[in-house]
Amino acid sequence: MSELVSYERRDNISALVMDDGKMNVLSVAMFDALNAALDRAQADGTVVLLAGREGVFSAGFDLAVFKREKPEQIRMLTAGARIAERLLAFPAPVVVACTGHAIAMGAFLVLSTDVRLGVLNGPFKISVNEVAIGLTVPRFAIEVCRQRLAPAYFNRAVITAESYDPQKAAEAGFLDNLVPTAGLLGTARETALALAKLDRKSYVATKLRVRSRALGALRHAIEADIHDWESRPG
Repeated sequence: MSELVSYERRDNISALVMDDGKMNVLSVAMFDALNAALDRAQADGTVVLLAGREGVFSAGFDLAVFKREKPEQIRMLTAGARIAERLLAFPAPVVVACTGHAIAMGAFLVLSTDVRLGVLNGPFKISVNEVAIGLTVPRFAIEVCRQRLAPAYFNRAVITAESYDPQKAAEAGFLDNLVPTAGLLGTARETALALAKLDRKSYVATKLRVRSRALGALRHAIEADIHDWESRPG
């Protein structure tokens, strides 16, 4: 497995841990590594536990790519959109251990999973920060946020780039439960083990039924985004 994403299978759980040694920026290389790990988990038929390095789940897209040629930008943005879609429709339970900061695309990954656990204490921020740094939030990201965030927070989080500590992030709907740092991965594994006991066929069928409208809207948004990105002056 790639050095960017480690893979460990144990007790019918596949643990995928992102670690670039820094801020876990979501480059094309990181997305390729994540997809390879998801391919392996899908072949193994396991529940997925997705985590980041201690203190940082992911700081989002690799901003350096936005200074490069348009094809590189489109490739990265499309990869991010498609992996959000893949996680939302993944044919097994997906648990995330949000180990710290989750910014922009990092937050969209968190929002695309089934059960989302975060760190109880620490100076961590979760936000959709595009507007704050001069970017328009992609359509796909809006749909990812829409299907999970509490209505009272959706507009504030997406339009005003409001940033949240873990407690507020849970209230807003980014996270389901908060766990002390020392127990986060253990609790995430226990959660994954409990989900592994459910009937897989029924689980997946129900997940897809529940998310059918959201997935339809997301796929339409991705196509519209790709058209916009390709039409934008280079």
